[in-house]
This record gives sequence, C-alpha cells and structure tokens, in this order.
Amino acid sequence: MIAALRHVRHAPLRTPFTRYSSNVTASHGPLTLAIRREDKNRWERRVPLTPEHVERLVDELGANVLVQPSMKRVIPDEKYKEAGAVVQEDISSADIIIGVKEVPIADLVRDKTYMFFSHTYKGQRYNMPLLKSIMDKKIRLVDYELMKDDTGKRLVQFSRFAGYAGMMDGLNGLGHKLLAQGYGSPFMACGMTYMYRCLADARLDLVRTGQVIMDDGLPREFGPMIFVFTGKGNVTKGALHVFKCLPHEWVKPEDLKALVENKNYDNRKVYGCQVDMADYLVKKKGGRFNRSEYLTNPEQYDSIFHEKIAPYATMIVNGIFWDEKFPRLLTKAQIKKLALEDRLRLLQLADISCDIGGSFEFMSHSSTIDAPFFSYEPISGKTHDGIEAKGVTIMSIDNLPTEMPLEASAYFSDALYKQVKRMVQGNFDHPVIQGAMITDEDGKLVKRHEGLNELVKEYGQGATVTGHGKVLLLGSGYVSAPLVDYLLRSTHTSVTIASNSAAEAKALSGGRPQAPTAHLDVSDAKSLAKLVSDHDVVVSFVPATLHTTVAQHCIDAKKHLVTASYLNPAMKAFDSRAKQLGLTFINEIGLDPGIDHLTAMKAFDEVKAKGGKITSFVSWCGGLPAPEASNNPLGYKFSWSPRGVLLAGLNSAVFKRDGKIHTIPGEDLMRNSVDVPIYPGFALEGLPNRDSLGYLETYNLGTGEGLQNMFRGTLRYKGYTEMMGAFTELGLLDTKIRSDIKTGMSWADLTASLLGLKSVPQTQSEWTAAVGKTLRPYKIADESGRLARVMASLNWLKMLSTDHAVQPSPSVLDAFCALLQSKLVYAENERDLVVMHHVFGVEWANGSTNELTSTLIAYGDPNGYSAMAKTVGLPAAMATEMILEGTMRHTGVIAPVYADIYEPMLEKLEREGVKFVEETR
Repeated sequence: MIAALRHVRHAPLRTPFTRYSSNVTASHGPLTLAIRREDKNRWERRVPLTPEHVERLVDELGANVLVQPSMKRVIPDEKYKEAGAVVQEDISSADIIIGVKEVPIADLVRDKTYMFFSHTYKGQRYNMPLLKSIMDKKIRLVDYELMKDDTGKRLVQFSRFAGYAGMMDGLNGLGHKLLAQGYGSPFMACGMTYMYRCLADARLDLVRTGQVIMDDGLPREFGPMIFVFTGKGNVTKGALHVFKCLPHEWVKPEDLKALVENKNYDNRKVYGCQVDMADYLVKKKGGRFNRSEYLTNPEQYDSIFHEKIAPYATMIVNGIFWDEKFPRLLTKAQIKKLALEDRLRLLQLADISCDIGGSFEFMSHSSTIDAPFFSYEPISGKTHDGIEAKGVTIMSIDNLPTEMPLEASAYFSDALYKQVKRMVQGNFDHPVIQGAMITDEDGKLVKRHEGLNELVKEYGQGATVTGHGKVLLLGSGYVSAPLVDYLLRSTHTSVTIASNSAAEAKALSGGRPQAPTAHLDVSDAKSLAKLVSDHDVVVSFVPATLHTTVAQHCIDAKKHLVTASYLNPAMKAFDSRAKQLGLTFINEIGLDPGIDHLTAMKAFDEVKAKGGKITSFVSWCGGLPAPEASNNPLGYKFSWSPRGVLLAGLNSAVFKRDGKIHTIPGEDLMRNSVDVPIYPGFALEGLPNRDSLGYLETYNLGTGEGLQNMFRGTLRYKGYTEMMGAFTELGLLDTKIRSDIKTGMSWADLTASLLGLKSVPQTQSEWTAAVGKTLRPYKIADESGRLARVMASLNWLKMLSTDHAVQPSPSVLDAFCALLQSKLVYAENERDLVVMHHVFGVEWANGSTNELTSTLIAYGDPNGYSAMAKTVGLPAAMATEMILEGTMRHTGVIAPVYADIYEPMLEKLEREGVKFVEETR
C-alpha cells in the first residue's frame, strides 16, 4: 500500500517561505502524534497522514504515532502498523491529535493540540459550542482552512478532486439518461467515482469505454455528443483530465452550430468545447469584451450563452463559481424558450460548482452521493427526483472529493507533512502554523480571532431554554426554543431534538424526559431514515437546501413535514406523491414567509366574502433592534452571520406600483428606498423584496391586471439604505476571492486599496476626498451631508485606522462581515423588534373605496425569547400541533393560505401575544 501511494499521490506542495531553523524542539524529545477516526458521515474515509509519512516521522524523529482503529478508513490499520504506528482505541496520551473533519465535543481531550477542519473561524454559529468546548478544555486548535503560503494561497485545495469526481459521476448519469430514453451506450460502463479504487483505475476504465466508442459508435439519434466545459480553473482542469481519456475532438464555440447541422459528423468520438467569458459575454453598448471591466462592472454586459452555446450542448460541465452580480449562463426563461422552440438537446448538467440557483438558475438544490441525480422539466418548470423524468438531468453533489479518499489522503499528507513534522518537533512558531492557529496552548483565541469571543459567549451554550404524538425536530438553532416549549405543553407529545451539535441539543432539551436528543447527519441516509420512521411529524429547521432530502425520507416513511422555508420547485415536485399518501407538507410557516400569509389571506377572503375586490396590496416586514438598541450607523444588529443580509441587498426586485411593473437591478436596490410612515414614533424606510409578482398565484389574485400595487418590502431604520448603498459603492460587498486579505493587514490598508489608492491617506481630509470621488450621486440626501455621514460611519467602524486589523478572509465581503459581526451585536439586556404592516386597497360593490391596514409590533424579551425566534418558532409549532390533532385537512405540498389554517392559528398567536391591530381608513 505504501508503495502504491507513492504512485497515485500528487507532488508535494512547496511553500516559498524561507527555511526556518527547527531548533524549537520538544525539551524531552518529539511530541506524540495521534490520528483520530473520522465519524462525520459514512462517506468520509480520508486520512490526514498516510503510512508513508507516518513511517518518516518514526524513522527520522523517533516519533510515537498513535492511530485510532477504523474499519472504513481508505487505508487499512495494518498499513499503519507496518509503518511503525501503534493502533489503539485510546489516543488520549497523545500531545497532538489530527483528523480531517470536526471532532465531536464529547471526544475532545483536554490540554491537547488538535488539527482539523473546524468550520469556526468565520463565526459559524452552529459550531460555536464546539469552539467553546475547545476553549474550556484549553485546547490549541490549528485549522487546515487557514494554512496559507506567504501569498495568501491555501495549501489544501480540493477543487481539482471535485472536477475529477464530477466528470466521472456526470458520465455515469449520462449513460443512465440515455438508457431512460431507450438507448444503450458505452457510458453505461462508467461507474460513480467512489466505485473505483483510485483515479488511475477510473481513467483506465474510461479509456476502455473510449475504445468501445471508437469500435461501435454512439447513438446517432442524439447527434454529435458535445461536452461543453465552463471556466479554466482547477475544477475544470480536473474534469478535462478525465474527459481526455475519451476519443475526442475540440471545437471552437463559434463552430458548434455548424457541427450540429453537419449530418456527416463522426459518431465514433465525442466533441469537447471549453468556453471562457469572452465566448458568451457581450457589451450592452457594443465594443470588445474586457475582462477587468466585466469583473468591475458586470452590469454593462449580457450573456448570450443561451444563444451561442446552450442549444448545441449534449452535456454541460460547470466549473465556474457564480455571484449574484453577474449574469447567469442559462435562466429558467431561456431554457424554457429553447425547449418550446425544439432547440434544446441538453441531456445532462454536471454542476460541479454547485451554486444553487446560480449560473444555471434551474439548478434548485444540491444532490447527494446516495441520490446523485434529479431532473428539471424546462417547460413546466418542475423538478423530479432521479433520471427517468423528461427534461435535463442534473448532478450537483456538494461533497465530491469524498468519493476519492485515496488521492485526497495522499494530497492531504503531502500538503501537511512539513507542518506536522514541525509540530511534532514542538515548533509551533512557523508562519504557516501560526497563521492557521485559532486558539493558543491555553485555549484562548489568538489575537486575530478574538472577535469570536462574543459569538462563543452568545451561541456556545446553544439555544436558551427558560396534541398527542412524536415530533422530530431537525435542527436546534436560533428559533427552535419556542417551538419545543410550545409542543411540550402537551404531556402526550414528545419532541426529539436531532442536531449536529450535541451541546446545543442538550441545552434546548433542558433535561426534559419528553425532549430526548439525537445526533443529526442529513447526509447519512440510513440514520436519517431511522429517525424519520420513528416519529409522526418532522419539523425541518435545517438549511433550506437540505429540505428535499428530508422530504424524500418523509415520503418513504409516510410522515408529515413542516418547514418555515420558501416553497421552491424541488419541494413542489413532492406534491402528487404526498397527496397520494395522504401527507401534509406545509411550508412557509414562519414569520415572513408565514404570518404574513395568515393575515393577508384573512383580509383577502373577508373582502371577497363582502362582495369587494382587492385593488392594491403592499406588505412590509422587518426584523430590527428595538429603537433604544439601534445605536450604530446602520441602525441594525446581527444575531447571526451578516452575509445573507448583505447579499440580499444585491438582489434584483420586481413589483407593481401605480399600475406599472418595475424591475430594479440589484446594484440599484438601495437607491429605491421609500419612507414607510407606519407610526410617527418609528423612523422607518423600506426597499423592495425580490419578486413580489410571484405571490399573485399564492394569494389567488389572478394575473394582477386589476391591481394598482403588488409590493412586498423589507423594513429598516432610516439611513440604512443610504449607508449600505455607500458600502456597496466602496466595494465592501465584493465576493471575489483575494489572496491579500491576510494577517497583518489593517482596515486602513484594505479601504485604501478599495479606493484605488497606492498608499494610506495621512489626514481625514485626504480620506474624505478619496471617498467622495468613489461615491455615486445620491438622489435622497444632499451630497455633502451624505459624505459626512459616510465618513462618520467609516470612522465609527474603525475602517480608516491603521491599528485595526482585518480578520484574514477570502474576500472583502467576508472581512466586512467579520467586522460587522464584531461591532453590530446585541449587548446584554438589549431586545429586538419585529414589525409587519399590510396595506390593502379595496373597491366595494357600490363603487366606494377604502384602505385597510393590519399591523404587528412585537418586542423580544431579553430574559426569554427574541421577537424573531417567537414569530418564527410559534407558527411552525402550531402547524405541527394541528397535524397531530388531525385538524390539518389539506394534503400535498402547501402554504398556510387556507381559512381552516389561518383562522385558528391567528387566534392561537394572539393568545401568545402576537397580535395584529387592524384599521380602516
């Protein structure tokens, strides 16, 4: 095995650091190293160090290496024994313990050095209990994700492995797609990546497949088999490394049309076309493509991928990462048009980048290794599980590198060996190790990560905990406590809290016998299936991208499902099966969406019952700090990562106002705010919230032709949009990966670079002049006043200070998020606020008109639930209660828009203090 690894591993990574002396050694010989057993999920078979490097540690340093036994590890325990390691269960005697993925809190050993992917340095709330335990147990934590060379380049990257696996899995899917349409093909011999021992085996198998293609040809009914590759990065390079095993011919993008129209093409080979941005992007006002201009001002360009590339592709392999400010390669409308015109020959999309709703808008969710494919029908817009359905088959597995554990392990080992050797020698002062350190030898956060202290304090203990049937709650986060407490009022109801954070689940349970806890790994199909089958109703508070996986298990086990997330095509695809089984899958049952549906439908139905009609609907909602806690330039605070809120400010919006449909591009969203005078005591403004017209169908409002207004908006305190617009113009929401945002950089350095300055200004007037040149004219405030306010905000955030360090981050946005999360946080005894306000325009049968309003003002309790937790958790709990009691009569995939749902629920919410005030004007 050791010899075999020498042949399959990649060349060792070399860092350009000056060689450091290794005289910082352990005073009593080398430290003891242990390799722990991986237990994140059943697919994780990688190891951080191979037997070859273990052998070198033993031979060169006389090191003692312990290895925890594992039956599923890609390299057998016996090989580690042969390399000189001691294989034993108890590794608590080791000084350094290394693994690949997170270590369960219960397994952490006090006073050790750990090295693994911790997913904590960005302030990931779900792992704050893990970080707290690391700190409490005085553990030094070194994180692979932070290991970088002196240019800021990460030393451990798996993009190429994703490309290898994504291409193989895509070919497997293509073979099955052709078979589903009644055609056998050589691609049926292509297995999923995990079925091969190593990449060399997979490529050899593909070479044999290529020989069959050369001998027997491919089905002519599908025309030339054209594989289109997007991008030039490591993902695409990996995919091409696999593709080139097939007999192929390269085609230029401009020659695709002619190839498809040529009936004399060669079906004994496949055709490849690698496209770059210049191949499908055109300037709106004409002129040549300019890469730097596009990256800076993407709004000046349109994509013609749907015209020039997509109509001719058999399979698209997507290796580019997408951001919302860039045009999509293929939208739902564009692929529908191609299908209606019978110009769509696309069979398979291998979306290796796995950007949900990104470059390919119809890619609705990530798939899994266990269920790797789903299908999208372009004309109906429906998504179906598996490959058999009509339409385009999609592969969007989000953990592809785990299918290649042997190569990944060799890569890991090559990348880490020098650093592990230094650590075993007791040298923790090398720049790579220092840069990757999150906590020091005393378990204290190192200086650059001290901002995590507040998050650990807030979330380290998990959630605060002050019908008949068994409920399974998936997730234990911010909004879970009100749901658990409400349901446990019934002595005949139990709630099993399944979480990937044992500490969070335990805190939420509070030791109540009706609230047992369970470990949750949504990717572990067997474990999740067992959990679902043992309960009556499943409440899914996991990320929305995982809901379809949960829904499939609910279908299989014939269980009801409750979520607070938006309905999407992937979830709607379960409607017919849920109805056949008599199941209720209720979604959008939180605050917004959720309570807004309850109150809106109540008003719509009441107006209709009285013979009137709705002529206008405007709905506002916002989660805010209470006025007395809005003591910062944005008037806003975060209880979780700011990233989602910031990126939402870049979303485009569609709505109807004064009889006209308006479309606001994302870059102009903050310039389209309006004053919202709900109450004189609240200084509120609002901005459009995504696609308001999409709710016409939800609310049974027809085509909307008779409506003067159809508008859904987000509320903020006045000044928020002015300031957030300025931050956007200054480049602080830029998601492009940068290698220079690293240790030692000050906020003054970063701000100066965003302003295009070669050096940091020395005076406030110089800063003001530079910022003033960058800001665009603003229609609401006078320019001098706005500039002064922006400068005051930058100074308050210490973004012009050479003494205020930037948290090392992959992008400007991530650095800005870290800054806001450290500055815009709730202090002790501060409370939050939820405001919801509907305005209905009504025309009655006699021709008279008036305006109806419905308003909710809800404050959080510093010693209990936050307003947000209460208004999200309680509606979900009440929907669950209705299912358990048998009063939820609707089956299929639904939203809470029916009178027999919203009437009792609004009554119950009012009893819980969530009350709307209704007025007629």
